[in-house]
Amino acid sequence: MTEQAQQDAAVLPNPDGDVLQVEHISKKYGAVTALVDVNMHLRRGEVLGLIGDNGAGKSTLLKILCGFQPPTSGRIILEGQEVTIKSVDHARSLGIDAVYQDLALVNQLTVYHNMFLNREPVRWPILRNKVMRKLSKEHLDDMGVSIPSVDAQVARLSGGQRQAIAVARSVYSEAKILLLDEPLAAMGVKEGAIILDLVNRLKTEGNVSIIIIAHNYGQVLEVCDRVNLLQGGRITLDKLSSETSAQELTDLVVAEYRKALEERHRAEGQRSA
Repeated sequence: MTEQAQQDAAVLPNPDGDVLQVEHISKKYGAVTALVDVNMHLRRGEVLGLIGDNGAGKSTLLKILCGFQPPTSGRIILEGQEVTIKSVDHARSLGIDAVYQDLALVNQLTVYHNMFLNREPVRWPILRNKVMRKLSKEHLDDMGVSIPSVDAQVARLSGGQRQAIAVARSVYSEAKILLLDEPLAAMGVKEGAIILDLVNRLKTEGNVSIIIIAHNYGQVLEVCDRVNLLQGGRITLDKLSSETSAQELTDLVVAEYRKALEERHRAEGQRSA
């Protein structure tokens, strides 16, 4: 896609309505360049789908946004102010939180203990279990997350329920921006529906802006307001979900595969000549 085509396809930033702007972000690991020149924005209360082939740099971008690693260049603007995110804890203090596939839940602990992990209310030297249990149940009920009991061990829950608890914990910690890295990976239809319903509920409430990395384009278009395609370390497509289709997204990724395959065959031909 040409630079002009990228600009034509883009949904332009709105400084008054954007909670997050990413400008000219790059990331290098020695001789390897993961991100070249990423420009992206996220509106208040918006759900943005971030798609692309494996190795396109999606997870790298999320790690930069959540403070896990710094960018090589570029800047991040949060609610109109440029910020330098120094760590994961710093990102959380700014209202940015990430939920990864491994969830960072402790399977041996109960639901309510996981909801307050590392921020447990204490009346020294005793944990306030009754308070945690009550608040966890109220919050999960408010969010429409259905589980057998907040006293249940996380290990006994389904993948969808565990993912929902991880999302609910981030929302409860007053995250303004939620980064979801493959929240639907390896889930069946019923489990995936739990997360899609939760994201839709959060979108309706409009208090949290969400970026979702996903490979299922049908699910992306169902739940996201807008879609960005990351290819070769750049955003090459920025469209409202209503203005694109799973077929168009698939065709763009397949075209990238074919181009890479042609370049590989050409290089092999030159070496054998």
